[in-house]
Amino acid sequence: MSDPAPRAVLERGDVEVHGRIAGSSNATLLVTCRLDGDELLAIYKPVAGERELWDFPAGLDRREVAAHRLSEVLGWGLVPETVLRRDAPFGPGSLQRVVAEDGVSHYFTLRDEARWQPVLRRIAAFDVVANNADRKSGHVLLAEDRLWAIDHGLTFHVEPKLRTVIWDFAGEAIDDALAEDLERFVRAPLPADLAALLCDDERRALVARAHALLDDGVLPTPGPEHHRPYPWPLV
Repeated sequence: MSDPAPRAVLERGDVEVHGRIAGSSNATLLVTCRLDGDELLAIYKPVAGERELWDFPAGLDRREVAAHRLSEVLGWGLVPETVLRRDAPFGPGSLQRVVAEDGVSHYFTLRDEARWQPVLRRIAAFDVVANNADRKSGHVLLAEDRLWAIDHGLTFHVEPKLRTVIWDFAGEAIDDALAEDLERFVRAPLPADLAALLCDDERRALVARAHALLDDGVLPTPGPEHHRPYPWPLV
């Protein structure tokens, strides 16, 4: 399928539910989306199946979509196509294209390979900007001969929440390409489709984090502001 096709299939295709993904803390369903002869597997996270958290507001579905949109706005292409669907089988929720990952690779198996280190640094920077509170090793996938980042329901909080396994590059300078992307991001208004997914405070905090990373010029190290800097489980 051409690049626009997966988004169209997710947005308008018929949705067939196959079952729940074992071990997921929220309702996370494997589905097939079909449109005009095209079909793809997707992960469907219905709002009705979201577990309430004491330290995060509701809205896992919108944050999943916002993470995809942020990745696209930055030009980093890290997050598979993700959309909101209001007419899905169990009500409103997010749909994300399933990438055909190899089933064995994750961050801890990939981090020492030189060819992947530039994109892993990009994921580390993305998590800082998105304020990702749940970057487990298994949320980095090798698929389609590239790396993808998934599972962004715990992002965009207005308070510092960064919890990640990707601390190997802490203290390293961000490269010129990342700096240019961040510079472009902070100088332009937030695109309307991304802004609509976040409240006013979340939008301000997002831009402030991008500014701070750009001004610091280095990937952060765990500090007092990073309460519990590692997620659990690690993989």
